[in-house]
Amino acid sequence: MKAIKFSLVTFLLLLTALWLLADSLMPEPFTYFSFRGVFVQYSGVIAIGVMSIAMILALRLNWLEPFFGGLDKMYRLHKWLGITALVAAVMHWWFAKGTKWMVGWGWLEKPARKGSGGGGAETLGTIEAFFRNQRGLAETVGEWAFYICAALLILALIKRFPYRWFAKTHTWMAAIYLVLAYHTVILTKMDYWSQPIGWLLAVLVAAGSISAVLVLAGRVGVQRKVQGQVEALNYYPELQTLETTVKLNAGWQGHQAGQFAFVTSDKKEGAHPYTIASAWNADEQRLVFITKALGDHTRRLPDELAIGTPVIVEGPYGRFNFDDQQAQQIWIGAGIGITPFIARLKELAAKSDVKAIDLFHTTRDVDQSALDKLTADAKAAGIKLHILVSGKDGRLDGKEIRSKVADWKTSSIWFCGPSEFGKALRTDFISHGIPASRFHQELFQLR
Repeated sequence: MKAIKFSLVTFLLLLTALWLLADSLMPEPFTYFSFRGVFVQYSGVIAIGVMSIAMILALRLNWLEPFFGGLDKMYRLHKWLGITALVAAVMHWWFAKGTKWMVGWGWLEKPARKGSGGGGAETLGTIEAFFRNQRGLAETVGEWAFYICAALLILALIKRFPYRWFAKTHTWMAAIYLVLAYHTVILTKMDYWSQPIGWLLAVLVAAGSISAVLVLAGRVGVQRKVQGQVEALNYYPELQTLETTVKLNAGWQGHQAGQFAFVTSDKKEGAHPYTIASAWNADEQRLVFITKALGDHTRRLPDELAIGTPVIVEGPYGRFNFDDQQAQQIWIGAGIGITPFIARLKELAAKSDVKAIDLFHTTRDVDQSALDKLTADAKAAGIKLHILVSGKDGRLDGKEIRSKVADWKTSSIWFCGPSEFGKALRTDFISHGIPASRFHQELFQLR
């Protein structure tokens, strides 16, 4: 989370600093209308700036993951960039459009337009004259693009909005971005383009536009997609959980335990992200996914999937890879959050590790065969397993973990499960002296 906040704040400060080199929020003389003129420019720069970065992140570029700590963190930044863009765009829209309404209502008196001194479009440069002639169209399409953009961003924040519809409608944002990029280029002050803010804005709009075209062309992650087919299915009714084994065709480059992939089994539904629950064996070319019925799609999977069902797997993604310098690790898998740890258990069973590891698995639902498999995997990997069943063994918290792990002060902590549970544990351990950098949490909420 620290990298996400730092990245967002740093980028906003950079945009603001460069804009202030070119303009001021305290124009002389200071009036409502003089402030409105500069604020519309400033808010527009902020809105298109953060939208451009969000478009770039939407490409799921693998080389960016190390900077942010994984694609899950990049998507969290993408979400906050979208919220920032919505706030900035609303303020931009209100000062641009709301001012006209307030003049019409008689709340404000529009100042008299200064004379042109006999000049006209013929005194302008060719490019500036072209931009001036485009202003009316740019304002109109920008306004309507804002309405659609705001609606789509709000829909994206509503968790009850079905994922399949979210994925489709969110793709439309790329087309809206291209319209807003045109709006920005035409209506940004001409003086800005010869200054650092204009140079940065040009790079951002160009990169964002290229990203938008790639999104609309369906090129996201295309080089990391591999065909496969369902080879085995194992359903645990007590857990409402499905274990799916996929046999991959050639092309998968391998993965680390703890990473995830986007899987498409129904083109109408689109790709869904699932943590990989198996270690990689290049000779077998198989992946295992464990999915719990948490939404419409995952509830339908046991009925829709069958042996031989073709699938597309894209990845791997993520940096939840258990890589650190600590000799002791504490793993906490809550509910379906046990999945990345299962993959690591399989990996450790095949190759030894000198780390001392305690795995805590807390669950509300119980399937004895699933717990027996987990116990066997833990034994084969040589780690200490602690299973807590809610309602019988009490609630897992930091105190309980510290009572079971003698060397917790020198341990790193790896958590996967409900975000609020993880946040509570993180706060608890930090308050007891564990550095924040040693608490690793998978933010497996990509919207």
